[in-house]
Amino acid sequence: MVTWPTTSRVSARPGTAAVLAGTAAACAIAAHTLVNLRFLRTPSSDAPSLDENVTVLIPARDEEAHIETTVRSVLAQDGVPGLSVIVLDDGSTDDTAVILDRLAADDSRLTVVHAPDAPPPAGWLGKPWACMRLADQAVGSVLVFVDADVELRPHAIRSVVATMRQGGFALVAPYPFQESEGWLERLVQPLVTWSWAALVPLRWAETSTRPSLSAANGQFIAVAADAYRAIDGHGSVRADVIEDVALMRAMKSSGRHTSTVDGSTIATCRMYDGTTAVVDGYAKSLWSAFKGPIGSIAVNTMLIGVYVVPAVAAIAARDSRTRRIGLLGYAAGVASRALVARRTGERALPDALLQPASIAAFTVLNVISWQRHVRGSNMWKGRAVVAG
Repeated sequence: MVTWPTTSRVSARPGTAAVLAGTAAACAIAAHTLVNLRFLRTPSSDAPSLDENVTVLIPARDEEAHIETTVRSVLAQDGVPGLSVIVLDDGSTDDTAVILDRLAADDSRLTVVHAPDAPPPAGWLGKPWACMRLADQAVGSVLVFVDADVELRPHAIRSVVATMRQGGFALVAPYPFQESEGWLERLVQPLVTWSWAALVPLRWAETSTRPSLSAANGQFIAVAADAYRAIDGHGSVRADVIEDVALMRAMKSSGRHTSTVDGSTIATCRMYDGTTAVVDGYAKSLWSAFKGPIGSIAVNTMLIGVYVVPAVAAIAARDSRTRRIGLLGYAAGVASRALVARRTGERALPDALLQPASIAAFTVLNVISWQRHVRGSNMWKGRAVVAG
């Protein structure tokens, strides 16, 4: 049993007060996680066949290792008779184009657009520009953006579109199952799903048009074509590094409703393959995630206070009362992480036990991202991550 310190003792021990505050927050977030997961939507495999045209749009740049698996999984969708697929070979220097042309020769539903290896226009970043060019050629009433390293289950698209239409959403963002193999992948990647499943009030986010209540993953997004074009599509987020969240915010700003759903049963993705890719991938975008350096400092300080300080106190605090409080905070952090992992099919244990280390690693990646941004050395797929 934890004996909470009195007010006078807390004021006399600022270290204990910090541990107590972090533990209280960790417990509150764990409780919120439990409630949140009750409202988390999972697209149903029982969704009926679609009676509207759907265009799947795939930007691809140097994706020879993944592109065939991705495209074949899209072409294998069932219950989507009006399916068309457009892939943009965005200046690839490997065999991406060769693979795509071979696949297109065998299936008339697939169109391949070859673009030269050229920087995007002034004011645009590479991915928004690629997505906008794809959308300009789409004919479906629903547009589905899929990254070139995502594999879809056969019922993925019809189940997501059914979720979108039944809920009256302009945009649905299913988070794929995040594959992670290396030590840094296993340490950091689970935070991608945990962060929104634990922290974003999902029911409120669906019923509100507040842009701040947005969580999206550009690996897989379905959007109503008319709503997309009404906000100028990716043109409205042309300079946003985290363009997926920005697109959802733009939808909400226009008064439309969106939904973040559990896509772990319908899509998989290994976001980054290996330690170097993890560092480079997060470094390219984290500097822009929290609206400037003050936001970054505030968010990372909060995460350290909630998930690292109690864990350290549980081991290193001098008095037993503070250690017990810290142990409770650590357990609450592990519980929140494990609850999300169990729901989405990720490793719950032992990985969730390393939640404090995961948060610490995330903070280090934030520092690296800011360092590279300030130096102008952030690159991704051979292009600078700065809108011209």
